Amino acid sequence: MSLPHQILKRYWKFSEFRPHQLEIIEAVLDQQDCIALLPTAGGKSICFQIPALIKKGICIVISPLIALMQDQVKGLNAKGIKATALTNLDQLGDLERILDNCIYGDYKFLYLSPERLQNALVQERIKSMDVHLIAVDEAHCISQWGHDFRPAYRSIKDIRGLCPKATILALTATATKKVIFDIDEQLALKQSKLFKGSFFRKNLSYKTMIFEDKNFKIKALLKTNKQSAIVYTSSRRATQQLAQMLNLNGISSGYYHGGLSNKEKEHQYNQWISDKTNVIVATNAFGMGIDKANVSLVVHTDIPESLEHYFQEAGRAGRNQDKAEAVLLIGTNDIQNTKKWRIDQIVDVPYIKLIYKKLCAYFQIPYGELSEEKHGFNFDAFCTLYGLAKRKTYNSLKVLERHGLIVFEEYFKKKATIFFLVNHNTLQKSFEHNDKLRLIVTSILRTYEGVNSQETNIDIGKVAKTLHLNEDEIIENLNALDAKEIVRFKCGNSDAQITFIQPREDDRAINRISKVVSTQNKNKLKKIKAVIHYIENNSVCKSQQLLTYFDEPESMPCGTCNVCRENKGRSHNNFEKDNVDLILEALKVKPMTSRELVSNLSISSNEVIAILRHLLEVEQIQQSQINEFQIKCP
Repeated sequence: MSLPHQILKRYWKFSEFRPHQLEIIEAVLDQQDCIALLPTAGGKSICFQIPALIKKGICIVISPLIALMQDQVKGLNAKGIKATALTNLDQLGDLERILDNCIYGDYKFLYLSPERLQNALVQERIKSMDVHLIAVDEAHCISQWGHDFRPAYRSIKDIRGLCPKATILALTATATKKVIFDIDEQLALKQSKLFKGSFFRKNLSYKTMIFEDKNFKIKALLKTNKQSAIVYTSSRRATQQLAQMLNLNGISSGYYHGGLSNKEKEHQYNQWISDKTNVIVATNAFGMGIDKANVSLVVHTDIPESLEHYFQEAGRAGRNQDKAEAVLLIGTNDIQNTKKWRIDQIVDVPYIKLIYKKLCAYFQIPYGELSEEKHGFNFDAFCTLYGLAKRKTYNSLKVLERHGLIVFEEYFKKKATIFFLVNHNTLQKSFEHNDKLRLIVTSILRTYEGVNSQETNIDIGKVAKTLHLNEDEIIENLNALDAKEIVRFKCGNSDAQITFIQPREDDRAINRISKVVSTQNKNKLKKIKAVIHYIENNSVCKSQQLLTYFDEPESMPCGTCNVCRENKGRSHNNFEKDNVDLILEALKVKPMTSRELVSNLSISSNEVIAILRHLLEVEQIQQSQINEFQIKCP
């Protein structure tokens, strides 16, 4: 047994690799820069984790997703593998400690975001690490032609100067030829090798259904589905409403969106992953890194923003290779509304300039100056003050963040800090005639260490829940202590935090990013049109449409999507029996693709495809992961 197989068996309990995994691992071990394009559920993380365990030194993993980094670190640690991540660091000391651990502590993996990689201290310490491999996850984010462009990815290539001997492995689940070329160029890969898994999913049936009463159809689909399911919807409110409706109809459901606290997200996820709830209703905040084998149905209640997003989300069904469905529900006005809504939400350069100026004015930042403090930010109040559309304003703030002008941190509970200023006796006297205050203070002292020595973050909601009080009562009592200078208590009337990264330069600041923003907007429009074309095209197999979009045109009709089902029986038997025999004889010699059959036999492309489709349906042949056809064993 080879060393990679031994490690796979020891840590992951698998006997065999998935397609392309071993080839990628061997190339990385040979110090070959690689691009791995493996579809959802292709097992990308093993491609860098196993080489990292074989080689001496540390592997740096660059990822845009904090939750995914934390999940992978947790999973590796549970296997006894030393891994850490530069996430949620409040103090400089935390950052230094983790970096020192990576230099001296025999750690195998360091996870960080591309933005964190730009930190001077991080770069300085990386120079002292024995880095043998750099894994760039979600590598499509480096390309302005990709569906999640993130400008900070463009700086990743600079890491080569910090650790010139390291191999680079770029990984993505969705990328067109144009994006792959961009990944190679922007990462400055050295004679890179491309590994591309097939996007064909023979067990997954794609269906688009026009249905006005979507809730009725969702209930019908879920009642016949005996295994786990995901329902994607576009709004946070809809996740809760739909989950509630399903529960009332006897379908056990949870909900998940980006606005939930980490604790609530973990609870909802654990209920679903352990099959305590059958259905999770979620926004697209849910799904990255989730590998649940028994999902047999994924439903989209709204039109997705791109085929890349749709393919990834739909691809979470059928990972156990059992038959599964991906259903996209369309209302009669959805396409018209999507065209208007999606296009209206694209923010152009003049609007971004407006938001940037209003933001600077809101915090009274003078022209040419940089305010480095973290500003509490009430998003609703900001939009109301200046009469701004909330969705477009939010999108503008995200653009400013992606391009490194601000840090925009969202949180969804009251952010509070406390510091006790007096000794124990004085504190006791402050609440000797106030039982409620005594309970509050005692609870905080027991729950949070260090409140007597430094300003400490506290969760007002957690304190309120523990004591069965409402949050306003907690805040009122702590404000009273603050007024008496017994504590220093701050509770922000904000739902976000803004930090400025660059000095205020108004139009000049935005002009530097205007070309990229305009290109991105054109790209978004193209992607919206591609989704609508996919929905409206009912003459070509849905699976074929998706495969063609991802530059895999030599594919067969799937036979199970709504288009194939409607076309079934129309033209299956209009071919010559001699041609059927020719194809069967050719496949007895060796497996072949449809293109190879057309090339080797004097049969038209259309007839070859029709015959192959018929032979698949009658189960005389089968199709492999790399789109080769072979005689089916009895």
